[in-house]
Amino acid sequence: MDSVFRLLLRILVIPIGLLAAILAGVAVILFGQWRIGALANQSLGLAPETWVAIMEALFTGTFLVTFLVSVMWLVALVGVLFAEVFAVRSWLFHVANGAVSAFVGARLFPRISGEATAPADPFYILAAGLAGGLVYWLVAGWSAGFWKPVRSRPPAPTPQPPASAA
Repeated sequence: MDSVFRLLLRILVIPIGLLAAILAGVAVILFGQWRIGALANQSLGLAPETWVAIMEALFTGTFLVTFLVSVMWLVALVGVLFAEVFAVRSWLFHVANGAVSAFVGARLFPRISGEATAPADPFYILAAGLAGGLVYWLVAGWSAGFWKPVRSRPPAPTPQPPASAA
């Protein structure tokens, strides 16, 4: 019964971890590469039409970046499945899985989305992968493997025969 509950818990936790990793990757690209915070500070004195155009570009760009990071994490599912099957709980494995899948996903992105070029800056692609891998490990990777409990009970002590008084 315990293993069935653990399997159901993994089925719930893994998608939550993937969603959190996607959001972390999107945040890194939007706030790092695109500098959305600086854009908002500079655009406070603009005309309303310009502000509407900036917000429209922001929402459209957010959708595009979310699609990009989702493609990256589709590639990362191979590593996630490997970690679940073999109960790999190392943060280093999950961070490396995020970084590698970010580069592979960024190269696959033009073929899937029909865009003309791949995303330009490999630094932010790597940063998004590293952040996504770390966030995935924090949410779901630290307890990977439904068949191997995180904290196993210690074995019961075996009774020792009484020492003879000679």
